[in-house]
Amino acid sequence: MQVFRGIPERAQHGCVLTIGNFDGVHRGHQSLLAKLSAKALTTGLPAAVMTFEPHPREYFAHENRPRRLTSLREKIQLLEARGVDRLYIARFNQRFAGLTAEAFIEDVLIQGLGVRHLLIGDDFRFGKGRTGNFEMLRSVGEQVGFTVEAMHTVDHEGERVSSSAVRAALAEGDMPHAARLLGRPYSISGRVLHGDKIGRTIGFPTANIQLKHRSPPLMGIYTVSVEGLADKPWPGVASVGVRPTINDAGRPSLEVHLFDWNTECYDAHLRVNFLRKQRDEERYDSLDALTAQIARDADEARAYFAQNPL
Repeated sequence: MQVFRGIPERAQHGCVLTIGNFDGVHRGHQSLLAKLSAKALTTGLPAAVMTFEPHPREYFAHENRPRRLTSLREKIQLLEARGVDRLYIARFNQRFAGLTAEAFIEDVLIQGLGVRHLLIGDDFRFGKGRTGNFEMLRSVGEQVGFTVEAMHTVDHEGERVSSSAVRAALAEGDMPHAARLLGRPYSISGRVLHGDKIGRTIGFPTANIQLKHRSPPLMGIYTVSVEGLADKPWPGVASVGVRPTINDAGRPSLEVHLFDWNTECYDAHLRVNFLRKQRDEERYDSLDALTAQIARDADEARAYFAQNPL
């Protein structure tokens, strides 16, 4: 997959295009991407996705921004796995936000991306003041030679699939529900960094996974499997939180205790799959009390894997 940072001034080739944030690349996104790839195959054109960085709601909402489900790197990997040929990452800034609907169609879709077929949600709005809509796109397309197709909301087991629904499931600690919406367990990927190494002093060494964002969409203690260490997922127990017993610094961290793993894994890039929430994060009066609770958490996760082997 080719990845472009920004929109070219003039397209070299045409494409079949869809537009969206694709946070989480859930079942709804997957259905859209399948239609995109099928159309690209029949037309002989590349399947292209245009997405935004940052998320437009992050740009406008500031303090009330949504918690991201995926980092940009994770989103790129998920889109590539779904057969996308080209990914255009538009920098969402004041200039981009100020584009009129007409300028967006002319400068971005026609001149910059060379769109020949556009697949979008039927409620898609764009341009300054959100004045552009599906009907405007279809009308312009008929005049200049591109087609527009509406993608309707995807339901799974009677529920509308959306990034917001995934966030809600994660916030409630309902990992099976989140997995049903995503079509896979929710995961966070990141590089293993050096931490303060307190875990190894109390008998529970942890891999400290880099978090790209300060506000992960879930917090607490989880039964997890980890990819990137061996030729199969590895079992463990993870904590996502601010570690109130240790330092209460306020910055979330992701720490994973890998069962029966004795090899250093610094700088490895791991994917942590969240299978089950065990409890919320708590503050303890002493390091001994915390250690005892970690032992109980590890026993609970081991019991899960005894019943649900990887």
